[in-house]
Amino acid sequence: MTLEQFKKKTKHMPDTPGVYFFLGKRKEVLYIGKAASLRDRVRSYFAPDIAEVRSPLIAQMVERASSLDWRKTDSVLEALLLEANLIKNYKPKFNTDAKDDKSWNYVVITKEDFPRVLLVRGRVLEKDFPLTMRAHTFGPFPHGLQLREALKIIRKIFPYRDMCKPQTGKPCFNAQIGLCPGVCAGTISKRDYRKIIRRIALLFAGKKDVLMKSLEKDMKLAAREEEFEEAQRLSRQIYALKHIQDVSLIKDEYRNEAQTIRAMRIEAYDMAHLGGMSNVGVMTVVEDSEAQKSEYRKFRIRSAKPGDDPGALREVLSRRLGHDDWPMPRLIVVDGSTAQMNAANATLKECGVHIPVVGVVKDEKHRPREIKGDQQFIKGRERDILLANAEAHRFAITYHRKRVRDRVRQ
Repeated sequence: MTLEQFKKKTKHMPDTPGVYFFLGKRKEVLYIGKAASLRDRVRSYFAPDIAEVRSPLIAQMVERASSLDWRKTDSVLEALLLEANLIKNYKPKFNTDAKDDKSWNYVVITKEDFPRVLLVRGRVLEKDFPLTMRAHTFGPFPHGLQLREALKIIRKIFPYRDMCKPQTGKPCFNAQIGLCPGVCAGTISKRDYRKIIRRIALLFAGKKDVLMKSLEKDMKLAAREEEFEEAQRLSRQIYALKHIQDVSLIKDEYRNEAQTIRAMRIEAYDMAHLGGMSNVGVMTVVEDSEAQKSEYRKFRIRSAKPGDDPGALREVLSRRLGHDDWPMPRLIVVDGSTAQMNAANATLKECGVHIPVVGVVKDEKHRPREIKGDQQFIKGRERDILLANAEAHRFAITYHRKRVRDRVRQ
């Protein structure tokens, strides 16, 4: 299928939420994604700078694709849930190659008298929640930030327990604001709470039709038995499911897309220590030639040995990549040459993330001498790379000095 044929097919795609598929020559599923607007989202894959905007892996996927398919959904929330179920079933090469299992997000419903509903990172799933502790596991979900927003929406419709202790006699904070059904206060029975959990499980399993029929049946039964308060509550849940307010998910999708396409986000990293003491690392951000100081971050080095700058860099990058709520950069700058670049690339590979890395090499007076790395990512961005690197060095020294002063005062 030629580029023109692809573009022609996107004209027939609906401007609605849903899930899209890139298919290979034998109709095998290469990649699955979700969108607030199927038409607009899929069109973005045919930008001339797709390798730079998304990743070389995605550009390779588009080249191999022979056709497109899609499924419409009633909301972005349902698209997000459907995407996770389809990725789990099909395991598309270009989804699973883009991230390793540790980078995914999962929703776990625990196996307890009053089950909890939890968001769990892949890297701790088996360790903290073995199969014997799980009643249901949903995922993998590629988008951690959007999954958190989805859980907020679902919790407003079906309040659930996440942290509170059952039947303490006192309502937790979430119970006071209507996000916990009173498990803590003992105002809901195990039987009624398990109904809520079953409804949540049906929604995550993509069985909205079954869920709706079940709710309507329960509502009619409650009305027949003159349990009007319960019937009204179920009626509200039915209405909420038919009119899901997922504006936050739509905003998040477009915000991330805008950041990816319009802003060239560069993150720079540097370490600082004195004889191996007060070992710290920092991250600075430059977007479109401007330092974004509100997005700078500090890290106290916990596990790397004193003086091991590549080890400290690996630790800092691993911790940074654990933050799904931070926008991903399109270029990473490290202070140093081969050792630092290798450390960064190895960490990115372990986390299943594909971001180019460049290194700023200094002379004996700590002045920039050379920028090492792939020239296609360096050319035309030298000024921004050096600005990010200089800011990282300044920020690291400032933070390190403060840590030393605090240590002396103690």
